[in-house]
Amino acid sequence: MKRLFTYITFVGLVLATSAGATELSLDAYASRVEIRPFNSLTLSDDQFLKGDKAGPSVTLAGELRFPRVTATNKVPVVIIMHGSGGINSANQSWVFELNQAGIATFVVDSFSGRGLTQVSTDQAKLGRFAGVLDAFRAYEELSRHPRIDENRVALIGTSRGGTAVIYTAMRRFQKIWSPQFKALATFPLYPSCFDRLDEDEDTTMHIHAFHGEIDDYASKEQCKSWLQRLDRAGRPTKSTEYKNAPHSFDNLLSSTQPAVSQGSQSTSQCHIIEKSGTLIHAETQKPFTYSDSCVTYDPKTGYEPAAAQAVHKAVLDELKVLLK
Repeated sequence: MKRLFTYITFVGLVLATSAGATELSLDAYASRVEIRPFNSLTLSDDQFLKGDKAGPSVTLAGELRFPRVTATNKVPVVIIMHGSGGINSANQSWVFELNQAGIATFVVDSFSGRGLTQVSTDQAKLGRFAGVLDAFRAYEELSRHPRIDENRVALIGTSRGGTAVIYTAMRRFQKIWSPQFKALATFPLYPSCFDRLDEDEDTTMHIHAFHGEIDDYASKEQCKSWLQRLDRAGRPTKSTEYKNAPHSFDNLLSSTQPAVSQGSQSTSQCHIIEKSGTLIHAETQKPFTYSDSCVTYDPKTGYEPAAAQAVHKAVLDELKVLLK
């Protein structure tokens, strides 16, 4: 049965007068849309951690949308990174909301250029740090655009994309992979995190992470533990958890009742650390693989309207201050 959304505050949708259709506020539409190709690399996690640039080159692309109303010629931009299933309605809802607020958006497609459509059921198809490098390369592409203010850039990522954007904050990775990178803030939604990486308490920007209380997909406890270490180290971090919210709680095309994501892999029970540039399963002290016994299957995902509305408000409120 087709679902009817009568009112969705966070994407500015309003109920039309006929046929149950919806329409967007005019300010949510882009004044211009560009598909911007850029180059990245496809690396293993070990290669990324060790700074090995010998991986194959790949051409990716992103959708750059300029807001309808702008106060200046150069506009701030938010880079948006998708999860293991590719670009979805959660990513799109952020585009509409941000464009309506006068902020450009750049939605990165990390899959199509690599011949992938999803990695949910086989995470080994693409390294977990691939998205970090893609985000860096996306920033470099945008920094050359005459209408983008490279000093007013933030990032939002969902799920695997949340993992990507949270680790762009590490100074070590910036030095190796994108020395000119200088984003102001990163907003990872329901990301997974590793227990410990080398130099992971040396971060350069504000991190505000968001998780759902009943999320059994992401390794949220590992994230919260790392963020607590960052907080004790005096780094600008914040963590918010929403009551009754599952994984993918802002994906409005998901079921409002959490549903099994059949065959999807979860590392929520895995404790993974870095040793000499290799990801190690902490319990076995052997290199981590997705065949390890800690990897679980069939986690749940779903849409939670209150959490979705709250996270959009929280991020927009912070962006209005950060991006001025």
